[in-house]
Amino acid sequence: MAHRQGEQHKTTYIDVPEAVGVFDTFKDLQSAFYDLRMVGFSRYDISMLAQQSVLEEKLGKAYWRASELEDDPDAPRAAFVSEEGIGELQGMIGGGFFFLGSFIALAAMLTPASTIAASIAAIAIGGSPGVVIGTLLARRVGKHHKDYYANQIEHGGILLWVRVKDKEHEDLAVKIMKGHSGCDVHVHAWSE
Repeated sequence: MAHRQGEQHKTTYIDVPEAVGVFDTFKDLQSAFYDLRMVGFSRYDISMLAQQSVLEEKLGKAYWRASELEDDPDAPRAAFVSEEGIGELQGMIGGGFFFLGSFIALAAMLTPASTIAASIAAIAIGGSPGVVIGTLLARRVGKHHKDYYANQIEHGGILLWVRVKDKEHEDLAVKIMKGHSGCDVHVHAWSE
């Protein structure tokens, strides 16, 4: 292992090569990610640039370009989250609020003498505010996800790093990334 001393922190990186590339669109990035996973790369070996607030915390508020951070071991990383993953999260948020509201309404309105019709009405009435709250929170999650990628594109592209264990995997990662319109795709000798 090697260490790089920063102004306020210390970054540890390992002597395992890493392919890096910059993508102009989320669609190209997502396609590259899926192909990398399909040929056997672990999701734990694939990382992206962290969100803006983490960048500012670690690197300061200076304006940055993707090309400046692609080979910087101090560039903070994050895991890739697919559109499907965000969609599932949005569904869980919306559905969770619906069922919570329905359960509370059902518990409040249900008595031993209540009818099935009254129970269904309680679920519908109680669930409606939950759907509204859940939908608003789910939209916020989706907007945050889109803003994250838009911010990176504004700064020169979406960075993707892939740890590679040998020359064969280096070549494979580079080929896949370039095949999905990755720019400045190359390998450096270390990874975070």
